[in-house]
Amino acid sequence: MIKFINIGFGNMVSAGRIVAIASPDSAPIKRLVQDAKEDNRIIDVSCGRRTRAVIITDSEHVILSAIQAETITNRLASDDSDDAEEELED
Repeated sequence: MIKFINIGFGNMVSAGRIVAIASPDSAPIKRLVQDAKEDNRIIDVSCGRRTRAVIITDSEHVILSAIQAETITNRLASDDSDDAEEELED
């Protein structure tokens, strides 16, 4: 079963495809975002708001979200714990 994580404004990403979630403040992440823009691998779901999280997928796409990286991480972790609880019940 495919699990999706809400990354803001009704946008979802497959939890299994996420490789990393990072803050956009560091220079290496800024370079990664710029390179992704140049290679047309960027997906901007921030709806014109400030980017607060950069999500990197296994397909090397870079997703820009207006939701805090920590919030997305917590959503991902809560989904993982839900899966573990379901497995224990079965």
